[in-house]
Amino acid sequence: MIIGVPAERFAGECRVALVPESVQRLIAKGLEVRIESGAGQAAWFADEDYRKAGASIEPARESLLSQSDLVIQINTPTPDMAALLRAGAMLACLLFPRDHAEATRTLAAQRVTTIAMENLPRTTIAQAMDVLSSQSTAAGYRAVILAASALAKFFPMLMTAAGTIAPAKVLILGAGVAGLQAIATARRLGANVEAFDVRPAVREEVESLGAKFISGETFDDAATSEGYAREISEAAQKRVLRMIESRLSRADVCITSALIPHRRAPTLITAEMVQSMRPGSVIVDLAGAQGGNCQLTEPGKDIVAHGVTIFGRLNLPSEVAIDASRMYARNMEKLIFHFVRDGIIRLDWRDEITRRCVVTHDGEIVDAELRQALAANLGGAL
Repeated sequence: MIIGVPAERFAGECRVALVPESVQRLIAKGLEVRIESGAGQAAWFADEDYRKAGASIEPARESLLSQSDLVIQINTPTPDMAALLRAGAMLACLLFPRDHAEATRTLAAQRVTTIAMENLPRTTIAQAMDVLSSQSTAAGYRAVILAASALAKFFPMLMTAAGTIAPAKVLILGAGVAGLQAIATARRLGANVEAFDVRPAVREEVESLGAKFISGETFDDAATSEGYAREISEAAQKRVLRMIESRLSRADVCITSALIPHRRAPTLITAEMVQSMRPGSVIVDLAGAQGGNCQLTEPGKDIVAHGVTIFGRLNLPSEVAIDASRMYARNMEKLIFHFVRDGIIRLDWRDEITRRCVVTHDGEIVDAELRQALAANLGGAL
């Protein structure tokens, strides 16, 4: 069986879906791996590293895609790329089909079985394949490093001959995987850290990392059965904003990572709140791709508003591409071994991972609700 890894074409993407050490383990299991020439270059993995691991280097993208039984990549393919995949092949990537209706339609038309990695259930078996968590870890770490480099202050407390310098005050909004990693990284750098989340269940994790959990009230209905945040009432939202406002004006850095699955990110920082912050403060908005937690965030841009630097970068994991790629590759190894047995791709519809993650199969979009949503998006084209 042939596993193909194309070079990522998404603007600014430096990661690669498989790294040489993962290739070596896959080949040891009897699988053949082909890498598009230059696929790992931006993450500092040379073609020669892949050759030494046992992979074949394929200079022609079209040949790689048309001959591969399983294609592994990070970002959603373009419709043109999807059209190059052979019928019966499997593609595993971060698909987000509602945002990429045309590509999803093409994949179905090509009779490609598509695995949407963002749909993995929160189960013990799926945990090792969870690319959202691994890449959120990278994003949370990078967010703090980015903030520290932009802040014209020290993060840790320093006792010097010139006097004692107080530690930076960091406010984390959202204590999911990215938020928790941001807390841990900011604490390692010596900052004074506070964190807020509408889910009271995360309090113990926040405090175990040495941060103060901000709690004015609890929102018992603010978490889904899988632990994700859900939308709260309008009255509760107003109380949350007042709570954040009281803390934000004293913060040197604010890192936001509050997301609601399949919805626009909640606005937690208004323009007026930004104006109340001290000049030189920094906001890193990790929810930019979903509209942003800060009202002034410009997705994909770094701006300064009212003397506050606001980072709206969309792909922070790519800025730590070596380790982000390694983590993604380990996730994909586990996924490959879940679906490939004895050199054959096997789908078991009794398996929760299969049911949740397979988007297109045998010429169709599997989920009826998604099929209707995409048909509406494409003007009834499905």
